[in-house]
Amino acid sequence: MSTVIKGARPYGEGDPVDVLIEDGVITAIGAVDVPEDAEVIEANGQVLLPGFVDLHTHLREPGREDTETIDTGSAAAALGGYTAVFAMANTDPVADNAVIVDHVWRRGQEVGLVDVHPVGAVTVGLKGEKLAELGTMANSQARVKVFSDDGLCVADPLLMRRALEYSTALDVVIAQHAEEPRLTVGAQAHEGERAARLGYTGWPAAAEESIVARDCLLALHANARLHVCHVSTSGTADVLRWAKDRGTKVSAEVTPHHLLLTDERLATYDPVNKVNPPLRTESDAEKLRAALAEGVIDCVATDHAPHAVQDKDTEWTAARPGMLGLQTALSIVTETMVRTGLLDWRGVARVLSERPAEIGNLADQGRPIAVGEPANLALVDPDAEWTVRGAELASIAANTPYEGMRLPGVVTATLLRGRTTARDGKIC
Repeated sequence: MSTVIKGARPYGEGDPVDVLIEDGVITAIGAVDVPEDAEVIEANGQVLLPGFVDLHTHLREPGREDTETIDTGSAAAALGGYTAVFAMANTDPVADNAVIVDHVWRRGQEVGLVDVHPVGAVTVGLKGEKLAELGTMANSQARVKVFSDDGLCVADPLLMRRALEYSTALDVVIAQHAEEPRLTVGAQAHEGERAARLGYTGWPAAAEESIVARDCLLALHANARLHVCHVSTSGTADVLRWAKDRGTKVSAEVTPHHLLLTDERLATYDPVNKVNPPLRTESDAEKLRAALAEGVIDCVATDHAPHAVQDKDTEWTAARPGMLGLQTALSIVTETMVRTGLLDWRGVARVLSERPAEIGNLADQGRPIAVGEPANLALVDPDAEWTVRGAELASIAANTPYEGMRLPGVVTATLLRGRTTARDGKIC
């Protein structure tokens, strides 16, 4: 099987070149002879990037297949330029044992649109009371590389310390949903002027920042790898900078919605804007963008969270938090980071592909666009724009906060090990 991408610009640099892919590997870059039976993709000067890697995806299977499945979530990922995703553990039943993570891994293999890597729970049933079978999951067929109770914080410092210590022997990452639960009882929105005016119980920034500070210290003393999920405050960025300066093995992600959206949107009382952690201020968003450009925040992760209509189309306090993100992530990064000059396309490759692949310990993802490398690729038209319609997205759910927005940057083709999985807005 061979494919030729004609007239692409790797990383958006230099003159257009042809890229020859044979048996899943890039075999030539430049002016190439097109094999007789090759699939030809006309790039017309579009930007070629390594396929994106999402460290934070909710695929809902098993248990909530009414909102998303591995089939539909994989389709959304491929259409968004992703070649690998990490499926979070808060399924039903919880992915806290080898049976569940192996099921998720096998389903991902069967669908075959992206590499689906299950995330294992840190604690049994996400209850925060005792450690789950980390070793069994790490050594299972799924070879779990990341563990997280995402959706809930591992609030017990002793339990978190034990998880970090245990992780060093397994060479895995503990990913924390940083939220001190005693500070967020009943919280509905970012604690500040807008929440007070609208009558929402406030969600203080310190609830996130205090856990990040605590866990960075625990990780430093354990010499363990810590990953901070969905950073949302400028104070957290400051803590991360402090911790990294001291040699802590900490990485962090920011979501597209925390780069673009702010708590100004709460004035509509529309629960599509409800997310955990909540949308913060414009000042927070500005500093998160700067921290991502600087590398203090390592990568962008979608926190793709599909919900059924009855769980979102209700009063604010009863609505489930979460937003779709897989098909809009590239566009939001283009809008907030590329068009503002904070990142070039090599920078986009770093935050959407290379760093998440490194954090998730994926040897064949996030690789350079070079001869001999796996052909996990995303072709992007940086000048094209599209209008977001939730009903037209691949996910079963439609809870996008970008409904009706005109966004820049369109993924025109995605290739997984040389096989085209999505092209021109359709699954192949």
